Amino acid sequence: MRIAHLITRMIVGGAQENTLYTCQDLVREHGDDVLLVTGPALGPEGDLLTGGRGDDVPTALVPSLRRAIHPGLDLLAYRALQRQLRSWAPDVVHTHSAKAGLLGRLAARSLRVPVVVHTVHGAPFHNYQGRGARSFFRQCESFAARRCDALISVADAMTDQLVAAGVAPREKFTTIYSGMDVEPFLHADDTRRQTRAALGFGDDDVVVGKIARLFHLKGHEYLIEAAATAVQQCPNLKFLLIGDGILRPALESQIAAAGLGEHVHFAGLVDPQEIPALVGAMDALVHCSLREGLARALPQALIAGKPAISYDIDGAREVVINNETGYLLPPKSIEPLAAALVEIATDPHRRRRLGRTGQQRFTEQFRHQFMTARIRELYLRLLGEAACPR
Repeated sequence: MRIAHLITRMIVGGAQENTLYTCQDLVREHGDDVLLVTGPALGPEGDLLTGGRGDDVPTALVPSLRRAIHPGLDLLAYRALQRQLRSWAPDVVHTHSAKAGLLGRLAARSLRVPVVVHTVHGAPFHNYQGRGARSFFRQCESFAARRCDALISVADAMTDQLVAAGVAPREKFTTIYSGMDVEPFLHADDTRRQTRAALGFGDDDVVVGKIARLFHLKGHEYLIEAAATAVQQCPNLKFLLIGDGILRPALESQIAAAGLGEHVHFAGLVDPQEIPALVGAMDALVHCSLREGLARALPQALIAGKPAISYDIDGAREVVINNETGYLLPPKSIEPLAAALVEIATDPHRRRRLGRTGQQRFTEQFRHQFMTARIRELYLRLLGEAACPR
């Protein structure tokens, strides 16, 4: 098959890693012709394609394809996408992210590409937007959904949200969890002692990590507030924050005001290849975002044998199973989060049991090869239906 993947930007992020693994697997495992079309990787998150990570996937850059709404640039991007697809003539166009998802689906349909698929990594409309913005983005998604053959959700929760919002009927959705390279996480503890020492953690410290941009709705402020309570009972609790962003100065001020300077370590923006070792240095992972399709950090931690503490948002409950693989808590809650941190810190046997259960349940399900095989099966089914219309 000839398959074009379209995404707004290839920053360091979950949707981007999902897309890159899919493209690489289609080339390496299945011998397909693949073109990855993307806008520039603007932003503080970093460029996922640096360091040769995407060299085996042909890539086309569309400079006008940007995340922010800009009518002039958006029209240029739409025309550029049309030109790319017209010249490359794919059998399948697979779009990702809101902007590339809208413009890409329109361009593909205008050229009568046989099959058009879109992956919902996270709904672009949510309850923390103003009513007007939420309605606008919902209408955009509904409009675009009518111009593709299938929608892939990275969690059942995404399907439920979009169906409830009237974006598309349930039968148009297929849930395929976002795959990853699980092997480094299965061996995350191999360098545990060295990594902890390099980060300044002692053998008796209980390290709780969070992997997320330092950005709005990621919930770092709730973690810091809960940590201030938890460390009073567990002075050996330490926190490892992986990621960077515009909120770092504000979070550093909150940490200082709470007297947590000795308990919090900022790792900053790190290469994705460093993540497994950093997860290995943790004893548990906390995820207190207020919206996320299904954060990759959750299965990554569980595959590494670390329990997860998460707010009950979007797809989190599909991997964080209360008292089986971790703790599922009400969004924005502080006291339950502090209590979970204390329990994790004071009960090593429970930590190991929860982490071991998560590893056993989710390792195979999140292999990127498994994800890509399911995506390719969907392509083949849709191509068959396109060739033999009812």
